[in-house]
Amino acid sequence: MLLDHHKWIQIKTLPKYLLLTDLVAGLSVAFILLPEAVAYAAIAHLSIQAAIIAALIGLMVYALLGDSPYAIVAPTSSAAALLAAVVLSMRPPDAEAIVNLGAALVMLTGFGLLIFSKAKLGRLSAFVSRPVLHGFSFALAITIISKQLPIIFGISMQSPNLYKLYLELFDKFHESSFWSAVIGALALFLLALLKRWPSLPGAFIVLVLGILISYSTDLSDYHVATVGTVLIQLPSLNIPQLPIEKWLQLAELACGLMVIIIAESWGSIRSLSLIHGDKVDPNRELFALGVANLGSGLLQGMPVGAGFSVSSASEDAGAKSKMAGVFAAGVLLIMTVFGQQWISLIPQPIVAAAVINALSHALNPKALLALWRMNRDQYLALAAIIAVLAFGVLHGMLIAMALSIAAAIRSFSQPVVRELAELGGSRDYVDRENHPKAVPQDNILILRPEAPLFFASVEGLLTEIYRRLKARKDVGVLIISLEQSADLDSTAAESLIEFAGHLNKRKKVLLLARVKDPLRHLLLKLAPAQFQHKLFWSVADAVVGAQKIKKN
Repeated sequence: MLLDHHKWIQIKTLPKYLLLTDLVAGLSVAFILLPEAVAYAAIAHLSIQAAIIAALIGLMVYALLGDSPYAIVAPTSSAAALLAAVVLSMRPPDAEAIVNLGAALVMLTGFGLLIFSKAKLGRLSAFVSRPVLHGFSFALAITIISKQLPIIFGISMQSPNLYKLYLELFDKFHESSFWSAVIGALALFLLALLKRWPSLPGAFIVLVLGILISYSTDLSDYHVATVGTVLIQLPSLNIPQLPIEKWLQLAELACGLMVIIIAESWGSIRSLSLIHGDKVDPNRELFALGVANLGSGLLQGMPVGAGFSVSSASEDAGAKSKMAGVFAAGVLLIMTVFGQQWISLIPQPIVAAAVINALSHALNPKALLALWRMNRDQYLALAAIIAVLAFGVLHGMLIAMALSIAAAIRSFSQPVVRELAELGGSRDYVDRENHPKAVPQDNILILRPEAPLFFASVEGLLTEIYRRLKARKDVGVLIISLEQSADLDSTAAESLIEFAGHLNKRKKVLLLARVKDPLRHLLLKLAPAQFQHKLFWSVADAVVGAQKIKKN
């Protein structure tokens, strides 16, 4: 009874323990989000309020609608950079126009995510390959970090691309502020040093030190700029009043932002869920992200997503549930409401250093070097890097997405078909090329497409199958193993039926193995005369059926 009593006490106090760990994790996340909000607002050319509002909306909405206990939905560097690139490409005349265009873009992004969720397109991120994402992130980090260098040196510049930026930086270097450079360099050094103690909020500590320096010294005397007046107000719901052509133009550009948010967020959420064995529904995650972005846009906030670095920080800090995000939102709100005058004192070189620090992980070439070691897709990643550096963030991102789609089309246009043969008397049918001891069947050819049959692949695969069949004059029965195909679209189904009819005219029999239920029902419904008694669960069963046909 005593043991049972202790167990009852442990179970009763467990929720309090979880709340305590979530509170600690929430504090850690808030200390990360505040400097990131300052940094990402600068990247997006928006006010700090836009970043704070976005973080609060993202944290609260995801806590209500999301699945993962570790995901932190807030502004991210890539989304901020893309927003700036899209908005500035439309040549806004003033700061108010930037805010309106940005809010409209975020609203459209949220609305698009909701449509994708309803259409169950949660795995859309698969169409942006990891090598392209690695290359895009690497080039994006180089671009954003390069744009922080003039801020650190205290030089006012407006260069449209990296080439002109470095030329102008070299030309105006004599105008740089020595003390601005010193403060920026010291901030970078401290941020790098504090990384040795991951439990410490390094960026928050450096910001506090910068505020203390600014409070005790008039930095303007040393030509060091500060953030300046920060006004955090209660936001109001607002739909930007824009011409219809602007909405249409933004809707086109919102597609790129959606894909980046999906790819970045789903990658973070899925990675953490795999580590802990959790199950998350990608379409539910899309819905949560859609509502968060729609709400952020209506309140003139920035786009939000589940960034890997801050989500990992939440997990490392001991988060056990989505309450960590709620606590983080509360702490962040308190800090911004009661600390506006302190935030305004932050030196601009420290903000630039915080941006560089937040993006430094993206400059790690480890993922890119791994592609070269594997000798897979390295040129795809390199092309994405060159596209962003040469054409800017917006057009580079669009080119990177096109590269991903082109790579997928290329793989579909180069069909791979394997011949199967029996391994001994095991009834196991394996790739004959990789298993020379496997024995083929007399007068029977067994082929396996190495990709699912659908509208983009079916013609190429069936053409290759027929080429292999024509090369074998002795074959009377062809078995196609469809283990890669869960179902067929209309194009694939019609092509397969036409292929079966074509073989029938040439006195050859087509049998299908590893046929799954949806595919089986469809073929028997569309062409029962051609496929009745010719669909098998396994390759071995199909071979037995083929042998019976030969005897008859």
